[in-house]
Amino acid sequence: MSTIRDINLKNEGHERINWVARHMPILNAIQARFRAEQPLKGLRITLSVHLEAKTAYLVKTLVAGGATLSVTGSNPRSTQDAVCAALVDDGIEVNAMHGISHEEAVELWKKALEIRPHIIVDDGADLMHLLLGDSRHLAGDMIGGCEETTSGVQRLRGWQDSGRLVYPALSINDARCKTNFDNVYGTGQTIFDAIMRTTNLLINGKTVVIAGYGYCGHGIAHVARGLGAQVIVTECDPIRSVQAVMDGNRAMKMIDAAPLGDIFITATASVDVIRKEHFAVMKNDAIVMNAGHFNDELDIPALKAMAVEVLPLRRNLDGYRLADGRTIALVANGGLANIAAADGNPIEIMDMSFALQALGTEYMAKHGRTMEPGVYPIPQSIDFEVGSLALASLGGSFDTMSERQKAYIASH
Repeated sequence: MSTIRDINLKNEGHERINWVARHMPILNAIQARFRAEQPLKGLRITLSVHLEAKTAYLVKTLVAGGATLSVTGSNPRSTQDAVCAALVDDGIEVNAMHGISHEEAVELWKKALEIRPHIIVDDGADLMHLLLGDSRHLAGDMIGGCEETTSGVQRLRGWQDSGRLVYPALSINDARCKTNFDNVYGTGQTIFDAIMRTTNLLINGKTVVIAGYGYCGHGIAHVARGLGAQVIVTECDPIRSVQAVMDGNRAMKMIDAAPLGDIFITATASVDVIRKEHFAVMKNDAIVMNAGHFNDELDIPALKAMAVEVLPLRRNLDGYRLADGRTIALVANGGLANIAAADGNPIEIMDMSFALQALGTEYMAKHGRTMEPGVYPIPQSIDFEVGSLALASLGGSFDTMSERQKAYIASH
């Protein structure tokens, strides 16, 4: 039995999902093949991804392939109750609600695993964490999983190194069709969608401080410059810092950037990136937000301890007034801002990422039982298939190498 907020929201959810379906040509092509071939027939899948309309269309694609789905949300701040209602109306089990506590969310993740999945589709490795721990009794039929995001892959690799990971997992995040598009263009655009929705402020002329210059940080900086902002990058990697400077940004330590920034964005997949000493020297009304999967990138407990008052400023924006009268504005309580305070990455971008998930799930269904425990890259053939379908949807074409060219490349 599903646990959702309100089934009466189903019509709104169906409208959102139908709009998404009109703009996901790659998943549409995969869904048509899945419906004909039934590659997932008889398999039980638990899926935990940010539960909004694009994710719902991935769910429907997996169901079209013959799978039985149990769905939950990877972050209660990003769960859309209307989408949950629409999926339940379609006969799919959903255990997710917007705005619940982390402890309540964990209980719903556990409930979603009661299906005893063969395959998990994960975003942050929370399902895998449970199957290796508190919910290991539900893992008897497990074949393997697919992991969506950088933070989740980091956790999986840590468990692999320690010997804790006992199932194979595909790193969807490391696919070229994921990192080069979802992380760069998707996150880059939608972080500023979240800023503008949340604050209604102008970006031109402001100083934006970006912590981390990986794929996500690079994309965020690119969009910030395009919107007329002055960009400062903080990094722990001197080579990435050089790249940031050559891309037209400034690079400095966070403690030096903290008094200069108007907007602060973390994208590091680390912890305690912005801390007490940084909050202490920020401008009045500085805006702080997180673009990483976990809000641990911001030392929110330290900010709360420093505050003498917390003021609701706007939807998804709280002001922490400090003893000296300055206010630090925190977006979406430090949650993944482009999901918690906006609609997530653009439909066309997620069409590519979720196509990788769909094909990765099919691959795991075919090959997972013979794979050793560990983290595996997505096969290049799948990456190329998604890239080819994406290019075709954009009206482009590409050359193929001749046999002589292939032999030349292979021999040099």
